[in-house]
Formats: sequence, structure tokens, C-alpha cells
Amino acid sequence: MTLWLIMALMTAAAIFAVLWPLSRRAPLPAGSDVAVYRDQLDEIERDRAAGLIGEAEAEAARLEVSRRLLAAADVAASAPQQSAGWRRRAVALLAPLLLPLGAAGLYLTLGSPDLPGQPQAARRDLPPEQRSVADLVGRVEAHLEANPEDGRGWEVIGPVYMRLGRYDDAVKARRNSLRLLGSTAAREADLGESLTGAANGIVTAEARAAFDRALALDPEDFRSRYFTGLAAEQDGRPKDAAGVWNKLLSGAPEDAAWIGFVRESLLRVDPDASVPQARPNQAAPETPGPSAADVAAAGQMSPEQRETMVRGMVARLAERLKQDGTDVDGWLRLLRAYMVLGDKEQARASAGEARRALEGNADGLRRLDEAIKGLGLEG
Repeated sequence: MTLWLIMALMTAAAIFAVLWPLSRRAPLPAGSDVAVYRDQLDEIERDRAAGLIGEAEAEAARLEVSRRLLAAADVAASAPQQSAGWRRRAVALLAPLLLPLGAAGLYLTLGSPDLPGQPQAARRDLPPEQRSVADLVGRVEAHLEANPEDGRGWEVIGPVYMRLGRYDDAVKARRNSLRLLGSTAAREADLGESLTGAANGIVTAEARAAFDRALALDPEDFRSRYFTGLAAEQDGRPKDAAGVWNKLLSGAPEDAAWIGFVRESLLRVDPDASVPQARPNQAAPETPGPSAADVAAAGQMSPEQRETMVRGMVARLAERLKQDGTDVDGWLRLLRAYMVLGDKEQARASAGEARRALEGNADGLRRLDEAIKGLGLEG
């Protein structure tokens, strides 16, 4: 009903816009100019007879008014005003009919008049499999807005945010689930994974702390062990990363779906590694979705695609450090990343920028100098 009311108001506004100019007073017809000039001629003659103007002035005025009279008479003869008035009346009568009919014709051609209406209550009552992901997420978000202390709700929506690539929202959800439901290895690993996704695949110090807490609660937690190896790789310690992933593969269950991308990660840091082969009865790895683990591992990427992704992450980290150079850990990750990419000159240049940015931070400069020495960037 509201939609039809809005459409009726829009149609009325369009008709008003057309009729308003037609309702304005029409200019005087050209015939009225002829009458005015004739009156002026009579007035000139009266003034001359009364002695108000001389003969010469009266003759000049008569000539000018006569010239205008002839011009007005020509206009009146060539453009009769009756036809123009008739057109204006015709438009005023037809506009209220043609505009609604034209709008209805366009709607019948381009719209969906046969589509039945569906009230919002009916949409809410659809079975879950018929609702869109956005609708389901919106329902959960509305519930959490009204019930912000519902830990289970935050725990449910966290993985959905991860799949949608909304990593900042996932971090918020997983912090809330930890606060409300307590710390477990799975929840700590969830938080670390979200923080890694929010940092474009970089295992930050905060994410590493979350994985350490998860491993303290469960030393066999797969995700925390995997990301610990990834952090070692990003820190420029490929041997340590290879050791972590080798141990992870050696104790992997036969049907573990993640063996494939861990194996590829191991070969990335140690091409000569002897990795366990897939067992005949081992389940095929699931197609990776857009989770932080998949982004970080890049298991389905070619070497060129992987390098492009890594360079993009490094470029974003470098840009962030240009805006805020006080992040010591960020500078150390940037130098190690350049060394992993084989760009030693850029690493040296960034080391100089880091020294200038950390000037006055004695502890930060000490850590930076140790990293520069360990990476062989001196001189």
C-alpha cells in the first residue's frame, strides 16, 4: 500500500510540473497592440489640436506610431493566437491522462507486476535454507545488538565473518566470545586466526600471543602449530618453520583434510624436504575457502601468484609504517620480509628509515640493530 501511495504522489507531482506553466497567464495577443497604437494616433491628434505639441513634432510621432502599428498588424495576421490557446488547453487536458498511462506502460514492460508481495514477517519465517547469507547475518547481528552479552551468539557469527572476509568483525566477535565464555584452545586459536586475517595474512605479535595461549592449553592444536610455523617463515627463519610443519605432518591423522596445504607450505620453505605422501585411504583435502589460514598458506596459488600476494602484504606493511613508525615489531617484520623476497637493497633502505623513525627509542634501536646484524644488512 505504501508503494502505491508513493507512486501516486510522484505521478501527481509530474502532472503538476506539466500543468503549472500552462496555468500561467498568457501574454496579450498581438491584436491588442494594434488597438494601443490606434489610441496613440488619436491622442497625438488631440494634443496637436490643443496646441500641446507643434505640427512637426506631431508628424514625427504619427510616423513612429504608424510604423509600429503596421508591424503589429503583420504579426497578428501571420500568427493567430486562437490556435496557440487551443494547443495549451489540449495539453492541459491530455497530460493528466497520458502521464499515468505512460508510467503504467513502462512498469508493465520493465517491472514485475505478477510477482506476489511478501511481507517482512513472511520473509523472517522462511526456512533457513531459503534465506540469504546476508539476511541470516543481519538477524544474528540484530540479536547481538539487543543482547550483547550472548557469548554463544558471538561464537556462532565469528566463523561466518571469517568466511565473508570481514576480519575486523571476526576479531570483535571472538574477543567477545572469549570474554563471555572463557578461554579454550579453540577460542584462542580462533582469535589468532582472525587477527592474522585482519593483518592481511601477517602473524602479528598479538596473534602469536593468542596462538601461544592456545598451545599452552592444548599442545596439539593444529591451527596454532601451523601459524607458529608461518610466523617463523615471516620472521625469516625458514628452518624453524620447516621443523614445525614437519612435526605437524608426521603426527597428522590419516583423514586430515589440511595435510595438502601444510605439505605445500613445507615445500615452500624447504624444496628438498621429504614430506609424507598421501595415503591411499586418505580423504582428499577440502577445497580451501576464504579463511585466514587459506590466505596465509596460499596452498592453491602458483609461485608467481603467491609472490604477488606476499609483495602486496609487504607493501601494505611498509605504507603503514610510513604513517606510524613507532612499531618496532613492524619494522623487524618488514626487514625479514624483504630478505625472504630476496630484496636486500630494499631491506637496507627500510633499515635506514626505521633508524630515523625510532630515533629516541633506545630499546627499539637496540632490537633493530640486532636484527640488522642477524640479517647481514650492516655496511
